[in-house]
Amino acid sequence: MTKLDSFIVLTEVEDAVPIATSVFARRYRLTVPEFPHHVVAFYVREDGASEVACYIHFTDCGDLILCGGACTDNLVLRKMTDDQRNALRTVGGIFQYTLNWSMHKFSKQFAAVFGFSGDTATRRVTDALGWQQTQHPHLLVYWMQEVEEKRRAQMTAKAHSFGAF
Repeated sequence: MTKLDSFIVLTEVEDAVPIATSVFARRYRLTVPEFPHHVVAFYVREDGASEVACYIHFTDCGDLILCGGACTDNLVLRKMTDDQRNALRTVGGIFQYTLNWSMHKFSKQFAAVFGFSGDTATRRVTDALGWQQTQHPHLLVYWMQEVEEKRRAQMTAKAHSFGAF
């Protein structure tokens, strides 16, 4: 089995505009946010060059972080070998791998990560990673730290106040 770290590099970048604009614009027809946090999964090709395979934007909201603007580049995924794609399938795909890495990265800094999605493919990934549906349609949460029920309700209300993100 091909090891993921032999061809995928996960990192947070300071400025995603020059590297993620293409994939983000294709998915959302918008520009990449110019404020933190930007998590990128780079595909490292055989020739050593790298390309963005997945991009996720996170917004710092104090005690919680919002996850939005996730996109994968299917054109880049098609360039991978069969062994590489099979290795990604074992971890749920490039989006699931990147989101899981991000959750671990942010887990000490934020008590929860919230997402907003009604997309079936996205829900398969969030469900696989243990996210929960809140009482609000399309608003999902993953509790990264122990939070008492009253505070959970306040944080959920706060995330909900942003609308679709």
